[in-house]
Amino acid sequence: MLYPISTDSRVVMDLSGVWKFMIDDEVKEVDVNQPLPTGEPMAVPASFNDQAVSAEIRQHSGYVWYEREFTVAKALRDERLVLRFGSATHEAWVYVNGKLVAQHKGGFTPFEAEINEFLVPGANRLTVRVSNLLDYTALPVGNYSEKTDENGKIIRKVDENFDFFNYAGLHRPVKIYSTPVNYIEDITIVPNVDLAANKAEVQVSVKTGGNFDEVRVTILDEQGITIAQASGTDVNAVIENVHLWQPLNAYLYRAKVEGLNNGEVEDVYEEQFGVRKIEVKGGKFLINGEPFYFKGFGKHEDTHVRGRGLDEVYNVHDINLMKAMGANSFRTSHYPYSEEMMRLCDREGIVVIDETPAVGLMLSFTFDVSILEKGDFEDDTWEKLRTAEAHQQVIRELIDRDKNHACVVMWSIANEAATYSKGSYEYFEPLFNLARELDPQKRPCTYVGIMMATPKTDKCTDLVDVIALNRYYGWYVQHGDLKTAEEKTREELLEWQEKYPDKPIMYTEYGADTVAGFHSALGEPFSEEYQEDYYRMNSKVFDEIPNFVGEQLWNFADFQTKFGIMRVQGNKKGIFTRAREPKMVVRYLSERWNGIPNLGYKK
Repeated sequence: MLYPISTDSRVVMDLSGVWKFMIDDEVKEVDVNQPLPTGEPMAVPASFNDQAVSAEIRQHSGYVWYEREFTVAKALRDERLVLRFGSATHEAWVYVNGKLVAQHKGGFTPFEAEINEFLVPGANRLTVRVSNLLDYTALPVGNYSEKTDENGKIIRKVDENFDFFNYAGLHRPVKIYSTPVNYIEDITIVPNVDLAANKAEVQVSVKTGGNFDEVRVTILDEQGITIAQASGTDVNAVIENVHLWQPLNAYLYRAKVEGLNNGEVEDVYEEQFGVRKIEVKGGKFLINGEPFYFKGFGKHEDTHVRGRGLDEVYNVHDINLMKAMGANSFRTSHYPYSEEMMRLCDREGIVVIDETPAVGLMLSFTFDVSILEKGDFEDDTWEKLRTAEAHQQVIRELIDRDKNHACVVMWSIANEAATYSKGSYEYFEPLFNLARELDPQKRPCTYVGIMMATPKTDKCTDLVDVIALNRYYGWYVQHGDLKTAEEKTREELLEWQEKYPDKPIMYTEYGADTVAGFHSALGEPFSEEYQEDYYRMNSKVFDEIPNFVGEQLWNFADFQTKFGIMRVQGNKKGIFTRAREPKMVVRYLSERWNGIPNLGYKK
């Protein structure tokens, strides 16, 4: 799916702004043929939860409504007009002038619909019904329940089966874009690099709607100079003296695709791309033939008031904070991030592990790892969950959206699933096969393993290219005892190394809740001193393990979660506060990461 951009043949209308909003009380049916009976304002894009100073809105489980008017200029009415949502969390029904034009389930990927036949001259009314409900068929997984009150009204409740707040709404831009009747529908770019010859063959495949006499593909460098040109919907272009896309040193080419009839260009689209080679070989993660070391974060799309809504100011600021620390990567924990962030990472050379929203795939959450030591612990996750269909859908939509991004070097199929339990391999094998079949660039695949998924108990490690671990020795286990935590960390990593000598190993989460400004001469847990001691301990062990290829800590910044006695104003494992103020450990990590090269470390 192509990102909407303006070109010589395309116009983009942004519908961001203040919409009308209301909660659906499910008592009186909402008539979509009439304007919404509400004057409540709600900004888009953003979560609805924190904008209104209302506990009812913030904690609402169920359905909400958005509405606004728009007008299409006369000059565009003969064009093909497409209404596009960057996301709607978690399910949406979209009406134009009272007519259903689109329905989509899945809160973190885009969807769109042609709307020409539904438009009227002058003002048009766009109405959207959004559900934030989650259950055992959805991703992420929610514990859904409902009851009926004394008046017969249904009271719905979602208890998150994951450790972040269930922000919902129209989180990403809503746009209308135009194309000619004959149009470029999709572009797939696959660079194949010959490192020894310093050149690349770039395969460009074009999907069109309507009919063209000719499709022309032009490759341009960063200065806009044409370096290759060919005609056809499947072409190969050779780039000599290629500029490689490198971590923190991005170089982006452009594929200019034109559809022509009778020698005249009818539609044109430009897709940026980077040329780089990704391999997993001999226990190393290679970018352009050199061992790459992941330095960075698990993260969240999470800011004050906006919640999970797109905030490009924070995106730019976060990337700058990362680069100042010497970080080079992050994981889109625990869902696909905005297309705007992915495009920024392409430009800035930030390496991304792209993750599906498959979080909460575990019904027996516990940190009593000892129950797994005999290797026969099971729960009923794979009997009770019905997420396979949603999981396949999001893999298809994620790869379709992000297939051309140079920044994406690996797909994460799930986060902290019950891969220790009977039935997990049978569940995950088809998903890994699907991802590998769909990805034209054949990137490595992984899932992120929870602490109970040990070398003895995990049943799915054979499926992954990289072993990605979430580990909290010294926090959730051995709490406050860093000496024992160091021993346990070393012991487990050496066991993984011995069992899978050809697979790279990395940490995708490790961290300790830290209250900004709390200090302790004794280095007590929750103090800034303990957080630094914790990271120093882990760093020491990481440097001892030959196949250990990366450290992505948890978390970049404090973030909001549901209420709980373990969560005071959310999760405090950030090395920055939610407002992006640094905690003490940032100085240590900056010194460490700036001293570790992106490429060539642990050769």
